[in-house]
Amino acid sequence: MNKLNRVLLILLFSLAFVSCGEMPVNAQSHHTIHIVYTSDLHFGWHRQFRGKTNCSANEVNRDMVREMNTLSEICFPKDGGIDQGSKVGPVDYIIVTGDIVNRQQIGIQSATASWKQFAATYLDGGITLKNEDGKPTPFLLECGNHDVSDAIGFTKPMNPDSDATSMVNIYNMMLSPSVPLTNATFHYKEDKINSSRDIAGVHFMFVNVWPDSTARIWMQHDLASVSSKTPVVIFTHDPPIADPKHFINPNGNHSINATDKFENILEEIFKDGKTPKSSTTIEQRGFVSFLKLHPNIRAYFHGHDNFNQFYTYYGPDDNIQLPVFRVDSPMKGDISGTDAPNKVGDEKEVSFQVISINSDTKKMTVRECFWNKSGANSKLEWGNNATIDLK
Repeated sequence: MNKLNRVLLILLFSLAFVSCGEMPVNAQSHHTIHIVYTSDLHFGWHRQFRGKTNCSANEVNRDMVREMNTLSEICFPKDGGIDQGSKVGPVDYIIVTGDIVNRQQIGIQSATASWKQFAATYLDGGITLKNEDGKPTPFLLECGNHDVSDAIGFTKPMNPDSDATSMVNIYNMMLSPSVPLTNATFHYKEDKINSSRDIAGVHFMFVNVWPDSTARIWMQHDLASVSSKTPVVIFTHDPPIADPKHFINPNGNHSINATDKFENILEEIFKDGKTPKSSTTIEQRGFVSFLKLHPNIRAYFHGHDNFNQFYTYYGPDDNIQLPVFRVDSPMKGDISGTDAPNKVGDEKEVSFQVISINSDTKKMTVRECFWNKSGANSKLEWGNNATIDLK
């Protein structure tokens, strides 16, 4: 055997025994980005978790962050998705689509206290993940109905009556105004949190709670400068079908009150009925018409009604097909969490998502990532996955 053949044999033998865990961090494609996606953190809420009957969101989120911080060192499954079988490596962004704080109803701490816990747990060094440049992974945030209700009031008593801390901080982070907003200068009607940015050749739109008629005016203006060949993905709080109670009260003087139970979070007066138990057919048709004008909108991500689900939105008239990705909540997942203190969900099912996008092929893989399958001794485990073409 000549020297060249011996070298080739040694190389092939070595490669056969390289495990994913031994691959260098930069083994992933330089044309791929990875994003951690979660929602509905609900700081201020409590649930049963890991043997505690009244575990705070601060504790639960701290446990989730601890597991998230191990993500870069684990391997993607061999599932046919982007970067399958390789080490995750750098994480380019962390996205949270709202309900960062819980509504401050009587017995729940204020938005100010809850935001302080969120900042300490996530923003101020709690997350130790790094992006490809070796810098701390940046956050992209959107508001949810709880964040908004804390700022504008709710149908039930709250303490204090209003606290815009969560909204103000999300606004300042995402829009970077020359003069940062304060609780005193924040006005919800004018200060909607709509923003966008281009990432890996894809246009990301972050829409205030749901793409209502007012948000769509901003979206139309924003997309005017985006090529029709550029894929667009929407991140927002509510699902495509919307939530009836989030529209403006169609009754009387349109106020937020305990009788009508509309929350006045969106800018449209509700048209489908007089109660929040009605359908949202009319409102959805407006959104579907917008989607048809912009076929490069290729995917929709949301929280609010939380569990991991990859599905297709067909619209109320079955005349559109939009891939949708619903993400779980660490606190109020329909399967993994609780919707009232001490109500037990299946905490082994709690998860977040990892989104991978290849800028060359314009393909996107979304993977479910379980983080509590074995309780306090858990290691991250992969669940469902879906890959779609963004072109």
